[in-house]
Amino acid sequence: MSTDLGAASAVADASDRAARIGAITIALAWHLAIDLPELLGAETAPAATAVIATAWLVTAVVGGAAGVRLLRGGLPPARRLTVVLLVVDAAVFAAVGGQLFATANWAWGGLVWFFLLVLWRRPVGWLLAVLGAHAAIALAAMLAFDATVPADLTRYAMYVYGTSSLPVAVFVGGAALAALARDRAGTAAATAAVEAERVAAEQARAERQARLGLVSGTAEEVLAAVAAGDADPTDPEVRRRCVLAAARLRRLIAESDDVPDPLLHELRAAADLAERNGLPIELVAVGVPPELPVEVRRRLTEPLTAALADAHGWARLTVVAGPDEVVVSLVTPDHDGADATGPPGGDGDGTGPVELEHERDGEIRWTQTRWRRT
Repeated sequence: MSTDLGAASAVADASDRAARIGAITIALAWHLAIDLPELLGAETAPAATAVIATAWLVTAVVGGAAGVRLLRGGLPPARRLTVVLLVVDAAVFAAVGGQLFATANWAWGGLVWFFLLVLWRRPVGWLLAVLGAHAAIALAAMLAFDATVPADLTRYAMYVYGTSSLPVAVFVGGAALAALARDRAGTAAATAAVEAERVAAEQARAERQARLGLVSGTAEEVLAAVAAGDADPTDPEVRRRCVLAAARLRRLIAESDDVPDPLLHELRAAADLAERNGLPIELVAVGVPPELPVEVRRRLTEPLTAALADAHGWARLTVVAGPDEVVVSLVTPDHDGADATGPPGGDGDGTGPVELEHERDGEIRWTQTRWRRT
């Protein structure tokens, strides 16, 4: 579930970053391409021009700081920067005097985009409140300079609506797109997780059936022969085959156990069965085996399981493990009747990722399987 939430957040963050870049681009482009030419072409008194120009520079600094913070993934200090921008707003409206609707009053349309930047990802109510304060400052300036004729009030209403509607739409749209992207990514991740669980369940079912088939194939033949009277239970060879079938069954059952170290768990199961059949066995483990697939573990243990079924006297089972290599070896006394070419049974043939070696010298039999990371 945490992975699903992380994927959804990543998609939402990417969508939000695109919206941030768009808002920053609009604000700075407007400030440079529209507000600056209006400021340079304004016909106002020197003192008013100084105030208006200083306000423009302060706004540019605030916008730059807010833009850098947004591009780095953070949020600007909304309250402090909003207060600065409202002070700039009031200063510009006071400085322009009666030219409230002239080009010198760049704050009408340019300042609202900077409100958008400093209030990014805050509740939309904050933006509406600040735009309301911006409209109130403009109305107070109109009353102060006696610009209250119907034509001025109509222009005021048009300016407030025209300069506020688009920033609000961008603000709400950016938040909506990020939320929608998060929801869709979360849904897609949850769907993928359900599909992965289904595939894992099918795979586990197939593995259980494969283990059942292997156990059946191992035990069926010898049990059928004993039941039909074609095999003598006192015959050493029949007993060896029964021990081998039981060892394989024990190991295959151990494969499905949820344990921290599956390889050692499966080897202990085989060793425990041999010990119950009267074979003194010593199991030595050095190192911690890495996580290995079931097939690799099976190829490591099967030849040893087969050799244990034929062992007499004593046995020593050794596991030496590292992050890139696992070696499992079995030493037992040699005796007449043992296979001279290798352990009976087993599926490690040296052609796959697991190598098999088998030697005997008349005194001991040595069987080893080795896995190396490739």
